Amino acid sequence: MRWRYIAKVVGWLTLFFGLTMAVALLVAIFYRDRSVRPLLFSMLTTIACGGAAALLLRREAVNNISQREAMAIVALGWTATGLFGALPFLLGPDGFTLVDAVFESVSGVTTTGASIITDIESMPPGLLFWRSFIQWLGGMGIIVLSLAVLPFLKSGGMQLFKAEVPSPVPDKLKPRVKETAVVLWKVYILFTAAEILLLAAGGMGWFDAVCHSLTTLPTGGFSPRNTSIAHYDSAYFDTVFIIFMLLAGINFSLHYQLIRGKPLSMWRDAEFRFFLGTVVFLVLLVSFNVYRDVYQSAGQALRYGAFQVVSILTTTGYATADYEKWPFLSQLVLLLCMFAGASAGSTGGGMKLLRVMLLFKYSYRELFCLIHPHSVVHVKIGGRLIPEEVVRSVIGFIVIYMGLFAVCCLLLAALGVDLITTIGAVAACIGNIGPGLGLVGPTDNFAGLPAAAKWLLSWCMLLGRLEVYTVIIFLVPEFYRK
Repeated sequence: MRWRYIAKVVGWLTLFFGLTMAVALLVAIFYRDRSVRPLLFSMLTTIACGGAAALLLRREAVNNISQREAMAIVALGWTATGLFGALPFLLGPDGFTLVDAVFESVSGVTTTGASIITDIESMPPGLLFWRSFIQWLGGMGIIVLSLAVLPFLKSGGMQLFKAEVPSPVPDKLKPRVKETAVVLWKVYILFTAAEILLLAAGGMGWFDAVCHSLTTLPTGGFSPRNTSIAHYDSAYFDTVFIIFMLLAGINFSLHYQLIRGKPLSMWRDAEFRFFLGTVVFLVLLVSFNVYRDVYQSAGQALRYGAFQVVSILTTTGYATADYEKWPFLSQLVLLLCMFAGASAGSTGGGMKLLRVMLLFKYSYRELFCLIHPHSVVHVKIGGRLIPEEVVRSVIGFIVIYMGLFAVCCLLLAALGVDLITTIGAVAACIGNIGPGLGLVGPTDNFAGLPAAAKWLLSWCMLLGRLEVYTVIIFLVPEFYRK
């Protein structure tokens, strides 16, 4: 492990992240709000710290990055991003404590959307924009963006790409990883701009339209309004958000193929069909369940049921209704959606539907082999044979994911948090959802939790965004040995 080289790369990533603070600073200057000085000082501090590390270690040779080094760079880089991203909140005029500032920042960069802010609308526009902007940066990935603009990372680009991109098998769209990163960001920016225009066309203010678009495409869920999307009570806005949440929940490589004029490539993808079928089935199930019991109109039941299912399944976390007042069946469906997540290669969190598909097919194969013990059956998706090492990796991931969920629930319960809140909070944070159940439901936030619980849940957010392995690998002794 070349720790000095790792520190050099993390320094460059921190320096680059500091430069992005200039965008929020310009917004604060435009509105002449009280966050100008905190943002300016935060930007200069972040640039200075990152630049010092890059400068002091500039003589470190740039060679191919090993898989272990890539995982260390990604994990430490995201940790540094979460910590430095907290500076504007910590130094701002709203009196954030250290744990609250870090929690809000990590929630932003990991696109979780869990918040400790009780009165969002009282915050200055500069900080509101910053919390939305870090979600947008974190959605496609700080490392992926860096691969597109920092030329010296090309020697280990694929290792870094694999360590950050949330997918069992990351798609390489172009021969070079840098070109793949550029393509992904172009599609991402295109969708963001389209949503801004549609929201503005419906009458939403430009500031709100930009902030919401910056948090929809990364499936983040931060809103500049206290009551989230329910503030607008608009069927038009709900429809726009549903469309773009679905787009964000689909593998971005399929969007690229669609833009290239290959629309059938999307339908031929087995995971896309599974995703679409899952959405339709769960929307109909929840809408039917809340009809009459909660909403007297079938149209209302479909509108609110569809929005909440899509929001939770894609791990966006927006809310237009208090689903804790819905029947228990609907609440359970939404809880299961927190674990399933969106498609692999999307900006969504959770375990990913591709892994869920593989788990179902693997379970069916085991049952089939019990009936026909001498048969040789392979796991296939979309007619493609899935290698056994990929199947083992997926099964291992799901076991570790659920094991960590159980351990974190035990730790949170040990801190005195009630059962429903514990399950909802851990599921929401490790799945990068945002709102959970109980005291952290859609009409509440995480402000009332103990400080130790906030540190634990911040770690859970990093676990979920970096697909577990990249974070917990640091706990394995063999990781540090030759």
